[in-house]
Amino acid sequence: MGRSYHSEKEKFKEFDKKLILWQCLCIFVCFVIIVYLFLIMVVDIKNYRNQAKRQRSAKSFVMRGAILDRNGIKLASDKTSFDVYAHTEYYDHTPNELAAILAPVLDLNKGKLAKELAQDQKIIVLKKDVPRVTAKKIRELGLREISLGKKNERVYPQGTMAAHILGYYNPDADVAAGVELTAKDILEEVEQNVNFEKTPDGDIIYEVSTDPAATTAPLRGKSITLTIDSAIQHVCEVELAKVLKEKGAIRGTVIVMNPKNGEILGYAVQPSYNPNNYKKATLTQLTNWTLSDVFEPGSTFKVLTIASALETGRIKENSKIIDSGKLEVDKWTIKNYDYDVHPFPGAIDLYYLFEHSSNVGSAKVALMMTKQEHYNMLKRFGIGERTGIDLPGESRGLITDYKDWYKSTHASIGYGYGVSVTAIQLASAISTIANNGVRVTPHVIQYPPELLPEKVKQVQVLSPQTAHSVTKLLAGSIGRSKSPVNLEDYTVAAKTGTARKSVSGGKGYTSKLVTSIIGFFPATNPEVLIYVVIDSPSKGALWGSTVAAPVFREVALQTARIMNIVPDKVKVNKPAKLD
Repeated sequence: MGRSYHSEKEKFKEFDKKLILWQCLCIFVCFVIIVYLFLIMVVDIKNYRNQAKRQRSAKSFVMRGAILDRNGIKLASDKTSFDVYAHTEYYDHTPNELAAILAPVLDLNKGKLAKELAQDQKIIVLKKDVPRVTAKKIRELGLREISLGKKNERVYPQGTMAAHILGYYNPDADVAAGVELTAKDILEEVEQNVNFEKTPDGDIIYEVSTDPAATTAPLRGKSITLTIDSAIQHVCEVELAKVLKEKGAIRGTVIVMNPKNGEILGYAVQPSYNPNNYKKATLTQLTNWTLSDVFEPGSTFKVLTIASALETGRIKENSKIIDSGKLEVDKWTIKNYDYDVHPFPGAIDLYYLFEHSSNVGSAKVALMMTKQEHYNMLKRFGIGERTGIDLPGESRGLITDYKDWYKSTHASIGYGYGVSVTAIQLASAISTIANNGVRVTPHVIQYPPELLPEKVKQVQVLSPQTAHSVTKLLAGSIGRSKSPVNLEDYTVAAKTGTARKSVSGGKGYTSKLVTSIIGFFPATNPEVLIYVVIDSPSKGALWGSTVAAPVFREVALQTARIMNIVPDKVKVNKPAKLD
């Protein structure tokens, strides 16, 4: 119930008070708005102008730089393509008339195109992935109702070559792998970006300073050059595919590296895929298992055992070890692979240890070092650490702390069990011996001099004397053997390996094998290190010397020819027989 007034005068007086109050409130609000607008339009005009520019600003279309091999061969590049759209609200022609004009240019059926153009939709997609030449012809037609959508497509002209090195790139989802991921910033870096303004409808706002050519011309990022040699890469991939087929193996790798500077010359990984169609590849094909998966290396690891013992002074180059054929450690029996043929070799030298791949000899040498000494040396070699290679997805490998080693663990590590490595990790570790005891970061990108110290590290692991001694022992053991890697023109320092695969997620071993060989040549001045790993071969004689070594030989011979490596073996000409 409303308030009662004694007179009309009192009623109007109360109304006037309320009106004055509302008028004051309105005046105050107007004053606040005026002050706010003054601040925006006069005091802070520069800030708000910049905000408006940012809302309208756009950048020129940026194409990724190319990826080249060390000889300038193009391995990856960007290709511009266009999607063709029809806008029904802007039709100046009937669907039949447009179809008659566009069908010959787009190479489409006139009748089907007319039906497409007659759809009751605001925007109609007529054709996707049209090349630049066709797009130019469409522009020249001057059809207001037709527009072109420019897009970027990454292409790999060499197909499957070096797929796991290059990786892939999806511009729509900004998803990448391989070098496409690690070198993303370089590939998309432009010297000077071109900024301009657009209306909400996407039209360019031209000012006095706007360069019409710059707004339409695509910018290209920087190209990068890899350390990969396409010729060597091709050899690696061909030889790897051949042995996998012949031996019925599930996967494998061939890594060719310059041990002096860490440059990877060839890097074949199977199973592989085509980066142009990476969406159709399985996860197994896409994964570079040589970086992510670990395995027990077996006898190739004996090289690090002997090198560590020599460096710590526990043995000398001419030391002898009593090889009893088999050895009991913590109720665990260690036995040589040829125990049935050579049950008690006796006092063996280090040449014999490598040539016959003595498990007992390697275990005994490992036990001559303290656990801490052995562990520290392996860590210096990079075991249990990432190499720092410029590819994504690298794991550390597995090595338990020496405080948790049993005596049997210590002994088994001596011949390549009880420790797990990645393929690139072991390649990096052995390259130390070929490079006067210095371990260099393996890499696939060629860096300018100013970036080398940051990207490629050098660590002195062994003394040059120790590195030379191990090289001499490896080369000598190969030289007096019948190994396929005993080359006619080059001295080769190498070691084979055959290791049983451990049960996934459990203890014990399967019947499957990992066969391998790692080595370098010329032993007198190493220029190339080669590591071959063949996983789970199932046909024929299954040893590192019979499965991996022939691949090493073929890759070494062809690499030597491609690189024109000078032979280091002196050929002795036999005198001709007299009649």
